[in-house]
Amino acid sequence: MEVDIMKALVTGGSGFIGSNIVNLLVGEGYEVRVLDNLSSGYLVNIQDHITKGNVEFVGGDVRDYASVEKAMENVDVVFHLAASVGRQRSLDHPQLDSSVNLIGTVNVLEAMKKCGVHRIVYSSSAAMFGELVTPTIDENHPQNADSPYGVSKLAAEKMVLAYAGIYDITGVCLRYFNIYGVNQRFDLYGNVIPIFAKRIFSGEPITIYGDGMQTRDFVNAQDVALANLVASQSRHGTDVYNLGCGYSVTINWLAETMQKIAGINVGIQYAPERPADVKHCKANAAKAADILGFKAKISLEDGLAQYLDWYKLNCV
Repeated sequence: MEVDIMKALVTGGSGFIGSNIVNLLVGEGYEVRVLDNLSSGYLVNIQDHITKGNVEFVGGDVRDYASVEKAMENVDVVFHLAASVGRQRSLDHPQLDSSVNLIGTVNVLEAMKKCGVHRIVYSSSAAMFGELVTPTIDENHPQNADSPYGVSKLAAEKMVLAYAGIYDITGVCLRYFNIYGVNQRFDLYGNVIPIFAKRIFSGEPITIYGDGMQTRDFVNAQDVALANLVASQSRHGTDVYNLGCGYSVTINWLAETMQKIAGINVGIQYAPERPADVKHCKANAAKAADILGFKAKISLEDGLAQYLDWYKLNCV
């Protein structure tokens, strides 16, 4: 952590991952500005920081260039998280997905040029890999995105890298695997951990598609926030990094462990396997460890306990 950067813009900063980054930046003494249209984020996630004057909130959409340029003024680094997220959402709303994820990213990069901002940490996604060729995925795994979401995230990542190659911009792209943690709420397109939490606290059996032996690599949002901070402060240049824990668990283990931690046994019911679901997924996180010096620290058991405590207080 070598570069002294003190004013940050976080696009999508009221969202699940963005608010965890905001929390860390404020704790590190940064001045933080958040640009968010609150389409999927929640102001309550950062309201305490706004009230205390630690965060300036700018209501706006990354698809509106004027809003982005306004938010970009006098900042040192951009953490770009504003996005339309998820495979199914992108299938239902492909135009929205592409306009937010790609055009929004172009607007951020153009505003950086205009305002003289030289560093961006872009929240990319492992969805760009599509059908997996190997169960453990390094940065050189083939990129065969098989959904509008995967394509738009891949295109936006390539746009960051292109601008970094042409202009005076350092672009660090972090490819997220399965992120979970505090401030992650259940919604129509919810991820597996909030879906399981909702069913546990509602007293409904957990539904698992297939035999539950499929595996996933889960990383806590607080670790993700730290990775973003480390990436923003590193003297290493433009590059891409897979961001996961480097180990995976079965969905059966996840369902059983969440019930055990919550102290609530709702049971498991199995449903037919869903087409195109990935069987096994694990990040090779060695590059981030070797070059950035980052390694996820929060164990899945500890992170799940923290998350379930938060979910019970805020979502039940």
